Amino acid sequence: MSQFQDAGVVVTGAGGGIGAALARRFAAGGARVVVNDLDARKVKAIADETGATAVVGDASAIVEEAREVLGGKVDVYCANAGLASPGDPFADEAVWAAAWDVNVMAHVRAAKALLPDWLERGSGRFVSTVSAAGLLTMVGAAPYSVSKHGALAFAEWLSLTYRHRGVEVHAICPQGVRTDMLTAAGSAGELVLAPTAIEPEDVADALFDGIAADRFLILPHPEVAGYYQARAGNPDRWLAGMNHLQQKWEEAGR
Repeated sequence: MSQFQDAGVVVTGAGGGIGAALARRFAAGGARVVVNDLDARKVKAIADETGATAVVGDASAIVEEAREVLGGKVDVYCANAGLASPGDPFADEAVWAAAWDVNVMAHVRAAKALLPDWLERGSGRFVSTVSAAGLLTMVGAAPYSVSKHGALAFAEWLSLTYRHRGVEVHAICPQGVRTDMLTAAGSAGELVLAPTAIEPEDVADALFDGIAADRFLILPHPEVAGYYQARAGNPDRWLAGMNHLQQKWEEAGR
């Protein structure tokens, strides 16, 4: 029997891509799944396909409704909704605010709603869809890179603070995944991410392998571990390499 048989699972941003793949995988494992998205048509289609229940709306404010749907208990919360926000320091502040709100604060608000129950009963699992950009960075996307660093930092903080009290945390950090978000990354995504892009189902597989191995950091692209080590071991060399990539992108006309 799957360890998620009858578990109450919430997946935000589940109208497609990684979120839909996670919903399918948990549902196949016997979980009772709530899927969330702003796009009612897409998320209801996923709900119909998987036998899940759709909760439409802002991912920041759905914990209580999802808990009610699941009979009063959320066992696994997948904070998957995200914005692929391109731009630089000259981007409008509304772009920065939206990236921070969706990519970081939605996770904070969910944790605030979930933790009292999880700490009382001594169990709960928080899955944060971050990005390799949270470990490294992404050319052409300052709001995305900065907010994904924040999402990773928050997931790390949750893990180090509550793991001894039964709260398990995982941070999923893929590079390119064949989703609408990759398309939204534009020419930078084509240059940096598309050549090694994987399917959303590969990300779901990596998460379940990581859960089985009790790993915090989930790397669907294993090579990211080496990049992360290189960044930490010699940041100047790593930054020079990334700047070379930036120049290549500029030369290609962005």
